[in-house]
Amino acid sequence: MYEKKIPKDLSCGLNIAIEVIGGKWKANLLANINKGMKRPSELHKSIPQASARVLNQQLSELEFHGIITKKIYNVIPPKSEYSLTPGGESLLEVLYAMKNWGEGYKETFHKIIEY
Repeated sequence: MYEKKIPKDLSCGLNIAIEVIGGKWKANLLANINKGMKRPSELHKSIPQASARVLNQQLSELEFHGIITKKIYNVIPPKSEYSLTPGGESLLEVLYAMKNWGEGYKETFHKIIEY
């Protein structure tokens, strides 16, 4: 099995938070699940620029970390729904704080990245 040359330092809470929510689409997925989008098809439609494979991978990681749960219904055609766990709900405050910071920093950021 592959092992990283420099292991992740997971003794720091900030590193753990980044490990859990770090991912291009994870914040969007969590916000959309919180808004009521529960089905995988709804989540995929809400982020059309992301591939289904990447979204499924990030949903699996969020589920693995205990941030969301996946309920599978025994029906035909198959149906599943995602929901936030208490840990996921506790992350919302952090995500909204990050969003507010980003909104306040947006103008400066755009000036910096202009060539």
